[in-house]
Parts: sequence; C-alpha cells; structure tokens
Amino acid sequence: MRVRHLGRRACAPVLADMQAYTEARGAQTEDELWIVEHEPVFTQGLAGRGQHVLAPGDIPVLSTNRGGQVTYHGPGQVVAYPLIDLRRRGIYVKEYVFRLEASILAVLAEFGITGHRVAGAPGIYVRLDDPGSHAALTGPQPPEDPFRGLGKIAALGIKVTRHCAYHGAALNVAMNLEPFTRIDPCGYAGLRTVDLAFCGVEASWGEVAHRWTARLQSQFEP
Repeated sequence: MRVRHLGRRACAPVLADMQAYTEARGAQTEDELWIVEHEPVFTQGLAGRGQHVLAPGDIPVLSTNRGGQVTYHGPGQVVAYPLIDLRRRGIYVKEYVFRLEASILAVLAEFGITGHRVAGAPGIYVRLDDPGSHAALTGPQPPEDPFRGLGKIAALGIKVTRHCAYHGAALNVAMNLEPFTRIDPCGYAGLRTVDLAFCGVEASWGEVAHRWTARLQSQFEP
C-alpha cells in the first residue's frame, strides 16, 4: 500500500482527487493511504441533516458522499484516507471499519490512552475522567445522554463503491476544539470532542501521523 503524505491541504480538492482515483481504478490498481491535515472545514455526510450544523460562522460547510453526519476537520488533526480494494483483500465493510478503529486504538495505547468503542456510533472515545483507564463506564447510560463520561477523540466516515473504499478517519492530536461546539458532532447533540492534548499527551502532528501510518499498514498489508 503506497503512502502519500499530502501536508496541509484544503478538504474539497483532496476529496475530489480521491473520488477520481477510486472511479478510475482497475482490478490491479495499487491501494494507497493518504495522510493529510486539513484547513478548517465542516463536512456533511450523505445522511447529514442541516439542523446539526448549529453555527458554522466563518468555517465553510462541505457536502460529501461519505456516510455519517457532520464533523469538523482542522489543523492539529491527522486525517487518514485509505483507498482500498476490499474485495481483492477479502474484507467486508464491517471488518474494514473494525480494522480502522483497531489502528486508532493501537496508536492511543502507544501513548498510554485507552480508547473505547460505542455500539452503533462509529469512532473512538475516551473516558473524560481518566483517559488511560481500561475500566468500562459503569451502569447503562441514560437514553438522553448515551455518551455520558466519554469524549470523542477520533471520527470515522467511509464510502464504498464497486467494492473500493475511500474517505476514512480523523484522529485529534492538538486542536482548537471550539469549532466542534458549533455542531452536533456526528449528529449527537452535546457530544464532547477531545484530543490527545486534553488527555495529557504531548505529541507532534508528525509523530502521531507516523505512528498511525504504521498501524494502518499493519492492519491492511498482506
């Protein structure tokens, strides 16, 4: 899987490029992994509802063809776009999502942070009171606050066409988190968003990108 480091780029041209790459690829086209840091932007998924964009202000809102609702991309966040032929690798979509999340969990563990999955809500979450804790939150969460005690540190949204996946996931490193308060992150009102800096991790964007790239390669290389 060839890795391309794109640096800091506006979101729209990168999305257009990877869609074109996916549409043009054939049976022997090499899989690629694009690593990028985006300029500030809110992106809406295909099912995105305008009501979840509360007050975008000066940040543009970009409609996309990925799954999911609205999220924010900006400086201090590593975005990974694996462009993978799932059929050639014998991977179903559910397993693909599991592997994406597993790569994030592995990176967090390297920094002493324990990530958690939440059923029905793709992405990775951490305990707000103790990001390194392996203990699950106790008791059933109330329906009106299913993420009580958790903060989202990584978002995920993909698109699969002709068995080829694109879009991907975003891991928050050290961001200005204020823009997340302008939306209902991933469609969940009141969901708090955090980053590695919140968890007490001092790591550069480049270090996290390097570690995550290695973990993604280990998940998808034969």
